[in-house]
Amino acid sequence: MLTNKNLFELIKDTYPLNPSASFVSATENKLRQSARKLNRKRKIKQFSFTTSGLALFVLAVSWFFFFSGKEVITNHLSSFGEGRQSSTVNEQEPSVLIYQTHNQESFFSETDTKEPGKAWHETKNITLVGNRMSQALKERNINAIHDKSDVMENMKQRGLTIAHSYEVSREVVKKALENNSSIKLALDIHRDSGRRKYTTINLKGTEYARIGFVVSDSSGNYEENKKLAEHLQSKIEKKYPGLSRGVIVKSSSNDNEQSTYNQDLLKSSLILEVGGVENTLEEEYRTVDVFANVVADYLNSK
Repeated sequence: MLTNKNLFELIKDTYPLNPSASFVSATENKLRQSARKLNRKRKIKQFSFTTSGLALFVLAVSWFFFFSGKEVITNHLSSFGEGRQSSTVNEQEPSVLIYQTHNQESFFSETDTKEPGKAWHETKNITLVGNRMSQALKERNINAIHDKSDVMENMKQRGLTIAHSYEVSREVVKKALENNSSIKLALDIHRDSGRRKYTTINLKGTEYARIGFVVSDSSGNYEENKKLAEHLQSKIEKKYPGLSRGVIVKSSSNDNEQSTYNQDLLKSSLILEVGGVENTLEEEYRTVDVFANVVADYLNSK
């Protein structure tokens, strides 16, 4: 039985492969035509890919520069970086406690009143400034606990007046210190009731809320706290002259015993009065952003 190979050899021997010249020419022409068609199709595809790529590039550039694309990308990259940084910082033991005894203190710009004694708000208040301070410290690799307890609402539910506010916030501070022995600094954030001309400064064309450092002389930690306040005040004045309102010592009067402001619970405890009732949140944020640099330098030097 013949195999395929034997059969093929037999055909070659029987019918010599000697095509005519016309057959060769016709076949060559057909092959050339086919090659030209394939080449044209290849060029069309290449042109199509190139044109599509160019169009996408133009759209991407237009989106980036004219339709907030740059902002979107920047925000995503920033969020990614902040997320990684925040994760690293949060793994550290907290070294700063931030809280607000008069947490509903607000601003004329956030309320419907022009009376300092009525400028209170349940959400748009000094707690936002404390939160900004906490975030600013974390951006500088300082882990901070920001306690957002609604002290004023707590007092209301207990039937207490504002005179008892430091008694209620004392519970907040004691609990935080008991649960976090690593805390080295406690900051009680307030805003003053003073007018704008006393609580605002313009530095190189930008408005900032001035900051005051309040210390109680009734605390057993008075000397240490005063020394800290003077140190921070000196540092911020050196970098931003006029931003500080100085160190304000609260002393006992004959008819009214001075509160410790809970500064007896921890050495390195201060009240920060950031701006006043006529300042804006933006001005408050600017101030705590730059103050965070001073706090970070202080803690890193210890």
